[in-house]
Amino acid sequence: MLAVKGIDLFYGASQALRHVDLAAEKGRVACVMGRNGVGKTSLLRAIMGQQAVRSGHIVWEDEDITTLPPYERAARGIALVPQGREIFPLLTVEENLQTGFAALPGSLRHVPDEVFDLFPVLRDMLGRRGGDLSGGQQQQLAIARALVTRPRLLVLDEPTEGIQPSIIKDIERVIRLLAGRGDMAIVLVEQYFDFARGLADTFAVMDRGEVVLAGSGASMVEDDVRRYLTV
Repeated sequence: MLAVKGIDLFYGASQALRHVDLAAEKGRVACVMGRNGVGKTSLLRAIMGQQAVRSGHIVWEDEDITTLPPYERAARGIALVPQGREIFPLLTVEENLQTGFAALPGSLRHVPDEVFDLFPVLRDMLGRRGGDLSGGQQQQLAIARALVTRPRLLVLDEPTEGIQPSIIKDIERVIRLLAGRGDMAIVLVEQYFDFARGLADTFAVMDRGEVVLAGSGASMVEDDVRRYLTV
């Protein structure tokens, strides 16, 4: 299980996170929601080790990883699908997938068949450059690249942003399948309420760097959540 315990994060003198707690369990989806600029991506940067926290702790599988660098977190099975996808546009689809090998031992440096079972379109596009794919196909590639690392914690930062509805349905199906296997914890940052509600086992709503609502997905009250999603 992932346990984020009371973390504070600063950019210079500006405080981005204020005593934030979050938990994610294997086989379940923890959804983080909120408007732009409330600290959601900062929380993910803290989880991934891309930004040091001022105080608090981040624990993964009973190990305190608060001070570990990103590459050591990746080696422990933590993978990020970043906002905006950040695929390599001049590399082929196959080469983009192979960038996931960096955190793996030599024996695992191959693309698992499951990736193409989940995203069949990628098998037919292995030789195409990433920049030639549609936005939805790039998002599928970004998720597939993360899955190449065989993560036990998958962190997704707004995977539906700018994606056509048919691909959103595919991504929802994949997240549900991955959670259903029971061997992976998933943290999903999302602004699209209906997408989040359909997947969240637990949820946390952020505002001004703090968690202001949290609970089980079943207890989510739409009007209460939407107050913190609308501008």
